[in-house]
Amino acid sequence: MISGAEIMVKCLEAEGIKVVFGYPGATICPFYDKLYDSDIKHVLVRQEQNAAHMASGYARCSGSGKPGVCVATSGPGATNLITGIATAYTDSIPLVAITGQVKSSLLGRDVFQEADITGACEPFVKHSYIVKNTEELPRVFKEAFYIASTGRKGPVLIDIPMDIQENEIEGFTYPESVKILGYKPNTKGHAIQIKRAIEAIKASERPVIVSGGGVLLSGVKPKFQTFAERTGIPVISTMMGIGVMPSEHELYLGMLGTHGKPVANRALHEADLVIVCGARLGDRAVAKPHQMSEYNTVIHIDIDPAEIGKNVKTEIPIVGDMKNVMTMLLNEIGDYHVTRQWTETVRTWKNDMFRVPPKFEGFVEPRSLVSKLSSMLRSKAILVADVGQNQIWCANNFRIREGRFLTTGGMGTMGYSIPASIGAKLARPSRDVVVVCGDGSFQMSMNELATIAGQNLAIKIIIMRNHRLGMVRELQDFNYNCRHSATVLEGDPDFLKIAEAYGIDHAEADSNEEAEEIIKKMVKSDKPFILVCNVYPDTPSI
Repeated sequence: MISGAEIMVKCLEAEGIKVVFGYPGATICPFYDKLYDSDIKHVLVRQEQNAAHMASGYARCSGSGKPGVCVATSGPGATNLITGIATAYTDSIPLVAITGQVKSSLLGRDVFQEADITGACEPFVKHSYIVKNTEELPRVFKEAFYIASTGRKGPVLIDIPMDIQENEIEGFTYPESVKILGYKPNTKGHAIQIKRAIEAIKASERPVIVSGGGVLLSGVKPKFQTFAERTGIPVISTMMGIGVMPSEHELYLGMLGTHGKPVANRALHEADLVIVCGARLGDRAVAKPHQMSEYNTVIHIDIDPAEIGKNVKTEIPIVGDMKNVMTMLLNEIGDYHVTRQWTETVRTWKNDMFRVPPKFEGFVEPRSLVSKLSSMLRSKAILVADVGQNQIWCANNFRIREGRFLTTGGMGTMGYSIPASIGAKLARPSRDVVVVCGDGSFQMSMNELATIAGQNLAIKIIIMRNHRLGMVRELQDFNYNCRHSATVLEGDPDFLKIAEAYGIDHAEADSNEEAEEIIKKMVKSDKPFILVCNVYPDTPSI
């Protein structure tokens, strides 16, 4: 005989899961009791939302393509997961969230710590299950992992009542395959649409590629770069697409959008053909998408047919996995290369639009520091940016080489960076993992310093302290006559003493020169470190 809880653990083992992130409670205790006997590593978080962010960071950096796994108990444990699940959903990150639930006989009676988590999460998951029979567990787990990691990736929720975990059945067999009616993602890419795309590319004089997070999620970065180099087509990216090419590659122009690089926006505006790869082109990327499509021919490639044409009028839609579509494009493109005039024009813009940000005496200049930080880390470093001005400083100035840039571009969840860095470091323990956050976002997840200290993770955290909610303050400057309502951070703790309390090495800097000297020592350390950089309060995002 085997219990449902033991089946849950065996399902995770069968999926090759090595790490789960969670916080126990009464209704998930049967699972935790069986997890005790497993080789799966459990990371105890300090708040359940952060378990989802850690699982997200792990999934994005593991290289396996497998979903990250987070676990919580019923009621507040489950509802605390929602923001993390929603963050993964908008960023298309594969995640399996497992929640305990009150006993089946008590459902609907509003008993202690009962919450309709499947109903609450409905807008933010690819699919959800509430398991009603212990016999269903192997099938449900197999389907959940399959759904999360195929098509447009995303989170799947499995809600399991306590009695389903406790019940015993005879034997356990994990399914070898999955067959789900109505779920068959189109991954190939239509040959006729590929032919139309090739004809449009060859007829264009000023093409531009816009890359989104879908290129990174599909694992097609090398082929993508080969296509750009073979054709000479300039590449710009959304925030989630940063890292598809080395930042200093001659064809890469940077991030587009309201907070992007001027040269990227200029290239998009002047292009006669836009090849959109794995991006939805939301309002931050293209503020007025209807204007863009008036002047450009748009080829839109995406695994999710619902995204094609949703924001930008598309002449040539291609539904398929980026791996397959990029292979087909490479096979068909022949010896096409963009005109020399377009190449030289873009190169001139890139040089002419470069600006060195001004420094303020007695303060760290964050954009220059982030740029310098790039060269002080190893080439495969992982930078995790939070949300706010720090996110824009990093997106526009950190120079990716072979590493990764992690942030949340869809939901824009403050407090994401520290827990996501924990997942990233556990997935890639040999890599430099550095967090850049503001003093506002740091305080949203600084409780996870305990997890960093407890796991002895050599994560480096740089806090850009300006005593402001900087991005909201900018909005108030531009739109509300500089009426700074609720954007001045008063009563902040001494971050150095906070670091000391957790036994984490720490330092403070009032200039770039001072910060750079500290960073040289920081990156050599095999321990966690917190660097507080005092930033001029009115430093702009761009």
